[in-house]
Amino acid sequence: MYVLALGTFLMGTTEFVVAGLLPEIAGDVRISVARAGLLITVFAVGMIVGAPLMALLTLRLPRRLTLILALGVFAAGHVVVGLGSGFGVLLAARFLTALATGAFWAVANVVAAHAVGPAASSRALGVVGAGAMLANVVGVPLGAFAGQLMGWRGPFWALAALGAAATVLIARHVPRDTEGHGAVSVRSELSALRSGRLWLALAACATTTGGVLSTYTYVSPLLTGRAQLAAALVPLVLIGFGAGALAGFLVGGRLGDRRPHATTIAAAAMTTVLLLSICLLSAHAAPTIALIALLGLFGLGANPVLISLGVRFAGQAPTLGSALTVSAFNLGTAVGSWAAGLALDSPLGATGPAAVGTAIAALTLIPTIAIAVVQRRRSGKPGGAVVRRSAPGNA
Repeated sequence: MYVLALGTFLMGTTEFVVAGLLPEIAGDVRISVARAGLLITVFAVGMIVGAPLMALLTLRLPRRLTLILALGVFAAGHVVVGLGSGFGVLLAARFLTALATGAFWAVANVVAAHAVGPAASSRALGVVGAGAMLANVVGVPLGAFAGQLMGWRGPFWALAALGAAATVLIARHVPRDTEGHGAVSVRSELSALRSGRLWLALAACATTTGGVLSTYTYVSPLLTGRAQLAAALVPLVLIGFGAGALAGFLVGGRLGDRRPHATTIAAAAMTTVLLLSICLLSAHAAPTIALIALLGLFGLGANPVLISLGVRFAGQAPTLGSALTVSAFNLGTAVGSWAAGLALDSPLGATGPAAVGTAIAALTLIPTIAIAVVQRRRSGKPGGAVVRRSAPGNA
């Protein structure tokens, strides 16, 4: 679990570290900062498209080999960025890296769930996903700091080296018994798309992340413009959010194995309340800082449970189910941040993104409650017990 978490840590770092290096990249490549921001956009698009696409293209490969190849491409993509001079080359390398990231993340979730069994799958996915949350607390700040000291290419060379090292660890510690799905066909994988419960889980993935990250993306103008917080203190607030998200992944994963539906519904309700409170109290610095930390805890705490449900509801296509959850999370982030940007320029001003986030997060209650109702009707038992006892291929 911890070796896989190291991989998600590296990939979470590379996804967000660019945001802290945009001025340096723009100055070196001689483009505007706004255009340099396409390095973030193209990565998100690569994740949305790449996760399910790579899941299908690597369908007949052993899962351990897929993880190794994904990390190899990940490392190579960072070498290209470290050596590249033209902006087009950088964009292509970022897109290639995103494809590898999507493939690794999707397969890592399946490997983790398979290794521990259905009774502890949410907890295992919480550990693996916590690597990405730790990236926000440690990896991204360190990367931005290293970029200031070594130049913006330095963090990419470091990520390339760490990716190569992680490849060796995967080869040594991921067991061979996670392999062997060569008889599976693309048609049987796509049959998972007929599962209504899978689409409900994907909808919840998109709305829960869209609600939280639409607010998080524009939290800096909220803190400095509305709460009158000094700009130098904003990174500390972001670290508080990341620490809350890390704790939320670990705690949510544990709770989700026992009561998955109660966990997802409660997290959606609390997230909605927290975002609404941010809208109402954002003029006051202290409560806003506390609410943002709690938003990390509750807003992303149900994610490992939703991933687990997606893998289970995909039936005989767990890799595709996992990949689709990755796409759903990124799609929610892309749409939510776009809508939040429009709200920021509206009369709502700095509180606009939080208002958008509140509305999107409230929508999460619809699919999470629907999943619980469907599970209860299908079995006549409490939904948590059904998911806990079901085999991955029979949920």
